[in-house]
Order: sequence, then C-alpha cells, then structure tokens
Amino acid sequence: MLNSTVTTSPAPNKKIILLSPRGFCAGVVRAIDVVKIALDLYGAPIYVRKEIVHNKHVVDELRAAGAIFVDELAEVPGGARVIFSAHGVSPAVRTEAAERNLNVIDATCPLVTKVHLEAIRFQRKGYSIVLVGHSNHDEVIGTMGEAPDCTFLVEHPEDVAKLNLPDPNKIVYLTQTTLSLDETRDIIAALNERYPNIQGPGAQDICYATENRQIAVKAVAPLCQLLLVVGSQNSSNSRRLVEVCEKSGVPAYLVDDRSEVRPEWLIGVNTVSITAGASAPENLVEELLAFLKNEYGFGEMVEMEIKEEDVRFTLPMELHTIANAMPGVA
Repeated sequence: MLNSTVTTSPAPNKKIILLSPRGFCAGVVRAIDVVKIALDLYGAPIYVRKEIVHNKHVVDELRAAGAIFVDELAEVPGGARVIFSAHGVSPAVRTEAAERNLNVIDATCPLVTKVHLEAIRFQRKGYSIVLVGHSNHDEVIGTMGEAPDCTFLVEHPEDVAKLNLPDPNKIVYLTQTTLSLDETRDIIAALNERYPNIQGPGAQDICYATENRQIAVKAVAPLCQLLLVVGSQNSSNSRRLVEVCEKSGVPAYLVDDRSEVRPEWLIGVNTVSITAGASAPENLVEELLAFLKNEYGFGEMVEMEIKEEDVRFTLPMELHTIANAMPGVA
C-alpha cells in the first residue's frame, strides 16, 4: 500500500520523504508502558535491568521519572522491584532474581519470547541450534542462555563453514529479531547449502516492525539522495536501516536527534528521506522535520506509507489485572 500526503511551503525544490511505518513497534510501546505504569502503581524507585529499549532519549526520560537502570541484578537491593528489558534475559538471570527475592516485572517483547521458547523446544528434542545474530547483543545473550550447551552463534555467512555440529541431521536455525533481512537470507542460504536437512522456525523470527521498516527503506532509496535514520547507536534495528540504504547506493546516517545532523551531509541534496528505528520516539522525528525545514529550506514533505501497522501486545501478567483497573490504560 502506498499513500502520500503533501504539504507545500516556500521552498518546493527541496523535499523530504517521510517513511511510514517508522518509530515505535508494539514491543517497545509495551516495554515503555510497563515502566511508566509500574512507577504510577508503586512509585519510585523502580529498577530496570539494562536499557528498557535501546534509545538514549527514552531511557533519559524514564530515569528522570524515577527509573533506575542497572547492568546487573547485584545492583538491585534485595526484595526490590525490577523490570526485565524488552530484549529478554537468560534463565540464570531469572534464577538470580528469585534467589534474591526480587519482585520481577517481565517486559520481554513477546516476539523475543517466541524465539526463547523455540530454543527450549529444540533443545529438549536434542537438536543443535544455530543462532543467527550479533554477539554481545542483549537479546542474543538471553536467547543463548536458554540452551547454552547446544547453541552456536553465527554472525556472517562465512561463519557457517566454521561450524562443527555433532549431528548434521538434527540442526535448527533461529534468528535475532532485529537483523537485516538480506544478511539473514545469505546466512540461511549458506546453512542450507552445508546442512541440507537443517530446519527453521515455523514463522520467521525477524519481527514485523524490523521487516516493514527495511522494506520501506528499500522502496525509497531510488527516490532520495540521503536517508536519515532517527535512533541510537546501540539500536540494532536502527543500524540495519542504515546498512540497507547504503547497500542500495544511497548515503545514510543514524542520528539520535537533530543535533547530530552535520551540514556537509546535506550539500547538494534536494531530496532527503527520514525514518526512525523501532525504539525511537516520534517527537524526535518531528523535531528533525522542523529543523530541516527551518535551517535548510526543505519546504515540501511527502509521507510515503508502505504498510499499515496495527499490532498491539497485552501487558505482562504482573501488571495486566491491576493496569486494567486504571483509567486510560489498556
């Protein structure tokens, strides 16, 4: 689906193509709501293990509201309330939380939970699990923790040749939810070539929002001279948007906000496209649009909608019943 709305202004020769869908996905909305609702219900401080989502502005806003972000549970006082981030945790973290009598609220994205459950299921069946993802990413660490003795990480197609798996007839691959569709496809092709009997998940693990935003970038690349992606540097899905655009031959940059836009990027550029990663707030996009219009004369704006998104996730069990009784909370 492709819809366009056009707003004209005094500089029609400089145009912005604003991509849709962009910004928050359902898992991010849910995770942020979890922290805000917990603060409303229980008051500050509320502890959050790791960044609730990978966005500097979101984390700073929640920190100002009373959330305390920690890297490890050892930093949380015994018996306190702690939220697990949208990226998920390993069983070892859950065990530690129970041993320290922490009151846990689990904000893991349901699509990440899906991958965890797949890992558990295949481990029980005696499979080797090839996890396609980026090492040291919070999501990958959590997933590998479900089946550490039989999970093997692959980051690039060339890594497939280095695998040494015990039974070539009992192998399954799973993927991190925020990967590049193209790179993942190449890795899966390499896996299928080396292990013809390898199995995959019943439905792809890459999340709908990651896929939709990458498809939109591919669609707009032939129409623009520059892509600006609003998102933080540690946001995997945001970084993938930059990579997808650059592979199309169009320069692309990842910016936390308008302050990171460099004037030299815009020299000779008459058409710039803007999108936002799945953890980037819409107000940052709006500020960037105003900045480009007022400072650089981009006077025309076209919104290109590639696909409509209407996905919503329910709140975690720990909050669902209480939150439903609160006015204005779904």
